[in-house]
Amino acid sequence: MLIALIARDKPDHLQTRMDNRAAHLAYIETTGCVAQAGPLLDQDGGMVGSLIILDVEDMAAGQAWADNDPYAKAGLFEAVELITWKKVVG
Repeated sequence: MLIALIARDKPDHLQTRMDNRAAHLAYIETTGCVAQAGPLLDQDGGMVGSLIILDVEDMAAGQAWADNDPYAKAGLFEAVELITWKKVVG
């Protein structure tokens, strides 16, 4: 099952993002269920959130992944949405 995780950073939390970026990227690498990922950007190119496509068994596994993301544990996100996603192109 593919799940789109869309997360919006809390305002003025860029330092939290940067402080936890290495742990977040390591988590992506070690869990092995991330099909695609990258930051959401503001008009100036600054990082303001994340878009992650998870390939997991079910929504519960997606939620567990999201809950254990180092960014989430550090309190970076203002909002997180998990949505079942269907790949059509690419």
